[in-house]
Amino acid sequence: MNDTIRALLTICTSLGLLDGISTDVQKVVSHQKSQEHQTILNWLTNIDYGPQQSDYFRRRQKGTGQWLLDSTEFQLWLQTDQQTLFCPGIPGAGKTILTSIIIEELSIRFCSQPTIGIAYIYCNFQRHNEQSLNHLLRSLLKQLAHNQSSIPRIVQDLYDRHKGKHTQPSFEETSRALYSVASMYSRVFIIIDALDECQVSEGCRSRFLSDIFALQQKSKVNIFATSRFIPEVTEKFMGYTSLEIRANNGDVRKYLEGRILQSDRELLKNFREEIITKITEVVDGMYVHWMI
Repeated sequence: MNDTIRALLTICTSLGLLDGISTDVQKVVSHQKSQEHQTILNWLTNIDYGPQQSDYFRRRQKGTGQWLLDSTEFQLWLQTDQQTLFCPGIPGAGKTILTSIIIEELSIRFCSQPTIGIAYIYCNFQRHNEQSLNHLLRSLLKQLAHNQSSIPRIVQDLYDRHKGKHTQPSFEETSRALYSVASMYSRVFIIIDALDECQVSEGCRSRFLSDIFALQQKSKVNIFATSRFIPEVTEKFMGYTSLEIRANNGDVRKYLEGRILQSDRELLKNFREEIITKITEVVDGMYVHWMI
């Protein structure tokens, strides 16, 4: 750079003429980095449980699920490191909706604390091709890496090592990366819904749980999981805190009241209390899902 150009730049800087240009350049660089980060995260997995979370939480009746949030078991899990809370329940007990309520609670409670990580999975037997062992771990890795201010070095290295060769990281590589990224947080909450729907071929569910429990031992990870009552799952949680999920009478009443008030049938509204009382009496641990 010659003396004339240097002098002009000095004058422009002193007059603040380059401030706008500098800001624009920073915005462009920031946008490029953001795109690069998203490209790497999507390379890990295209699966995004966010839309499911939003949909499930939208379905809940306002005010329901508070009994679980207020329970001694949940509060202990929330406030203590390296805790596991297992919540089994019969089909239709509302496990998935309650899981969405817990995720929302954690997201709001810790929204201003970037040192606390939250990652979740909604298992679904209809999505077995998307929920192999490696993909389940990659999904957790993606969520935890996404919440870092920049792509963790170990994730960048995975991408650089495999992308050009059109290969995928092994289970061991993914597992090591997950351990590394989890350790960047002061605390991590991992939520897994419907473990009974997690595929069992090639030992997927068993190996997945073993790896998550191993992660918990190495980092400050708290695990919340739901499932139907099947021995293959419940035996994995022997010795951990357990709280059965059943339709709470208060939740059933709130749900029915909400649906009746939304209905255009005056007869339902006229006999609202009688209907709610009778249905609440006959519901046996299951939420009602029919349309009123």
